[in-house]
Amino acid sequence: MGIVETSGVAFTTFQLSGATYQWWRVYEKGSRADAASLTWTQFTELFLREFIPQNLRDAWHVEFEQLHQGTMTISEYVVCFSDLSRHAPALVSTVRERVRRFIDGLN
Repeated sequence: MGIVETSGVAFTTFQLSGATYQWWRVYEKGSRADAASLTWTQFTELFLREFIPQNLRDAWHVEFEQLHQGTMTISEYVVCFSDLSRHAPALVSTVRERVRRFIDGLN
């Protein structure tokens, strides 16, 4: 297990401020004391649902599905691929699928 899976929630929530901090405080107060800690995946899903509109997440998913290098440099394509792939985890659930999609998008 990596650091994100073991400590990501604690590290991230420590840095929250403003509305995100208030949201987290309300979440914590509403949770049972004996409840299991959230996994990074659970936290991410809750956070996205609360702060990122579904239509925007859907648009990023479609943008990833249609991503091609086009006029981007390889470096720009790598950054764009990595950023957008976070919004379509089912499409790149294995390393093999991730590599295949990356190569398919190259010129």
